Amino acid sequence: MLQPPRSSLQVAAVPAQRVPARDRDQDAPWHTEAVCRRDEAGLFFAPSKEPTAARLSREEAAKRVCARCPVMVECREHALLQPEPYGVWGGLTAAERRVVLARRRRRDLELKKTARAAGQIAAAG
Repeated sequence: MLQPPRSSLQVAAVPAQRVPARDRDQDAPWHTEAVCRRDEAGLFFAPSKEPTAARLSREEAAKRVCARCPVMVECREHALLQPEPYGVWGGLTAAERRVVLARRRRRDLELKKTARAAGQIAAAG
């Protein structure tokens, strides 16, 4: 999702078509092709004091929009690298992004440990 929570967005009259990444204009920013640019921002960001059932329903609807987006992967990586603390980005909620980031940190630590151990073995051998 590209817009802040209180932005008004245009609603598209024609559904977006998927464009393979290799066929996109490489000079244009990835977010120019985001499907969410044509949907209501409220779908991607929680209103204050939203009931759990309403939140889950809204997030699932937002994820359905993300699922048909040609730049979902780019959006997800943007949200993970920033990191974006709110909203649905790249088909993931804020809580899901925290899980992905925690897994990446654990994986990186394990890779560093493995590389360190391999370096010690090579130095000893």
